[in-house]
Amino acid sequence: MLELRNLVKIYNAGSPNEMRALQSLSLAVSEGEWVVLLGTNGSGKSSLMGAIAGSTVPDEGSVYLDGSDITEMPEHVRARWIGRVFQNPFAGTAPDMSISENLALAAMKGGGRGLGWALARKRLAEIRERVKALHMGLEKRLEDRIGCLSGGERQALTLLMATWIRPKLLLLDEHTAALDPKTAAEVISLSREIIRRDSLTTLMVTHSMQQAVNMGDRIVMMNRGSIVHDFSGEEKKKLKVRDLIELFNEEHGELQNGAVHC
Repeated sequence: MLELRNLVKIYNAGSPNEMRALQSLSLAVSEGEWVVLLGTNGSGKSSLMGAIAGSTVPDEGSVYLDGSDITEMPEHVRARWIGRVFQNPFAGTAPDMSISENLALAAMKGGGRGLGWALARKRLAEIRERVKALHMGLEKRLEDRIGCLSGGERQALTLLMATWIRPKLLLLDEHTAALDPKTAAEVISLSREIIRRDSLTTLMVTHSMQQAVNMGDRIVMMNRGSIVHDFSGEEKKKLKVRDLIELFNEEHGELQNGAVHC
C-alpha cells in the first residue's frame, strides 16, 4: 500500500553542518495497518513524514502509494489521498473560518464546487451529525470561528477533517504532544475509534512509550535516519514500556529523566 524505497535526505550537504536525516530508508506498510513510529529528536521521523506527505523532497529514493510513484507529486495533490494531523492544534485549519466552513472544505477535498454548494442544507445536517459524534457539544457552535476553540477541540476537529473522506493514508504527526494529559487521552481515544472503524492505513509518530505499546499493529523505531527495530504481530503484543525504554537506551545511550514520555 505504502512503500518507501531507499530514501535519502541530507540537509546542508557538504557543509560543516551536514545532517543525514534519512539514510537509504526503506519501509512497506500494508493496507489497513497501523504503524507507530518512535525515535528521539533528530532520528529522522519528521523528514520521513514530510517525504510521505510531500512537504520534504528526498534527495534519493522513491515513495509509492497504491503502486503509483508519487515521489515528485506536489503536497497539495497528495492531500487528496493523504490525511495529516500535526502536533500544533492550530495547523491544518483556517482559523478565521467557522467550524462548519472548515469541515465543508474537508468534505470538498478533490472536488471543484464552491463553498455555497458545500454548505447546502444536506451537507450541514451531515456536518452536525458527525460533530455531535465527538461528544464535545460543538454541534451547537458550528458558526464559531475554529480559531477560538481550545487545543483539544481543534485537534478533534482536525482529525475529523483529515478523515472526512476516507484517506488512503492517515499521518498522525505527534498529534497529542501539545495537549494536556486528559485532553490527549480523549483525542487518542477518538483516533483509535476512527482508525479501527474505517480500517485506515495509519502512520503515527509519538514520543509516548505507553501509546506505542497500547496502540497500533506495529512499532518501528528510528535512529539517525535509519530503522533500527521493527516489531509486529505477537512480538509487538508482548512489548512492555520498560522493553522500549531499554531499547532506546541501547540505541541512544542512557536517557536523561524526562526524555521519554511513559
